[in-house]
Amino acid sequence: MKLFHKLILASIIGIFIISCGNTDDTESSSMDMSMDHGSTPFKFGMILVGPKDDKGWSQAHYEGGQYIEDKLGGEMIVADMINPADSPNLTVDQVISDMIDEGAQMIFATSDDMKDGVLAGAEQFPDVPIIWASGDSAKSDGKGYRSDLSNLGNIMGKMEYGKMIAGCAAALKSSNGHIGFLGPLINDETRRLANVAYLGASHCWQGDGELKFDVVWIGFWFHIPGVTSDPTQVANEFFDSGADVIISHIDTPEGLVVTGQRASEGQDVYVVGYDYEDSCATAPDVCLGVPYFNWGPEYLNAAMDVVHNEFSSKFIWQGPNWDNMNDVDSSMIGYKIGEAMSTSETTKLESFMDELASGKIELFKGPLNFQDGTTYLSDGKEATDNEIWYTPQLLEGMVGDSQ
Repeated sequence: MKLFHKLILASIIGIFIISCGNTDDTESSSMDMSMDHGSTPFKFGMILVGPKDDKGWSQAHYEGGQYIEDKLGGEMIVADMINPADSPNLTVDQVISDMIDEGAQMIFATSDDMKDGVLAGAEQFPDVPIIWASGDSAKSDGKGYRSDLSNLGNIMGKMEYGKMIAGCAAALKSSNGHIGFLGPLINDETRRLANVAYLGASHCWQGDGELKFDVVWIGFWFHIPGVTSDPTQVANEFFDSGADVIISHIDTPEGLVVTGQRASEGQDVYVVGYDYEDSCATAPDVCLGVPYFNWGPEYLNAAMDVVHNEFSSKFIWQGPNWDNMNDVDSSMIGYKIGEAMSTSETTKLESFMDELASGKIELFKGPLNFQDGTTYLSDGKEATDNEIWYTPQLLEGMVGDSQ
């Protein structure tokens, strides 16, 4: 990573960014950006699909923007709740245009669901760098690759590791091997992350009988009354059907709230949070931990590239810093072990994490079949990045919809 060197430069220029001046011809992969920042603070836009304080996905991105402000001295322009239900008359490309009118020199768009608006905005403003979190427009061997959009890059964390750990924690804690996965909408990303949670749980389940892993999708990243299923109801139905652990994969904390309520009534139930580092605070006594995104370091890298006229269209799919998963300055994927894990369970989970880090455990390795019985990975075959990124079905052994 270029972070260390860039922070030295940032400390020299302080809060205000000096003019980058004229540059020589850049390589064809880089944008020709001759902004004269002068004494104007660096401004950037942050487009969030949900509330900036949702204790989940959107708050994690918002705090990633705050990290840029803290390190670079920039100014963040925020537009949250940008989705068809909360903002039916506002499109993402309109938001991009408005932010540029306000002086934004780059834009972060933070949901796969923003695809159409992000692509339209990148086409409309080819001189403004845009980062699209979770997209594949800059993935040169990807299905959605756009070679014509040199101003559009992608940043995503390898949450596959975090969800494997989440699945393992759930299995270690479960007394009956019945786990509920509270899912959002269905796409490649959510299928693959549900799959890896199942793989982690299958690896770590040591109880009697077979693991039961139920997946229920609510229809969006958070509850929209009249549009999605109610995640509170779904969480209650998991427990009513016999599950004793929920793995949350939605942006908001209903799974944790319901689990805390059930536990207060005397039930032996637990939950794994998602997205946001402090999500366990909603129900600390029953929370097994949280896999979370730390967007700040990679977002800062992208911002510094813009400041120094070095921005290029890149596909970044960044894993954890295995030396310290919870290092705020270097690890894009973290995992905080929750208070509900016993000492022995924590020891087993940490051993699992160490074996993931060393490569001793490789869960994306055949034989693995899809839900319909077709082969996903033949015996001994390890999945390629594309076989992981583009996931058409849930895995055999899981209960739930793939489409």
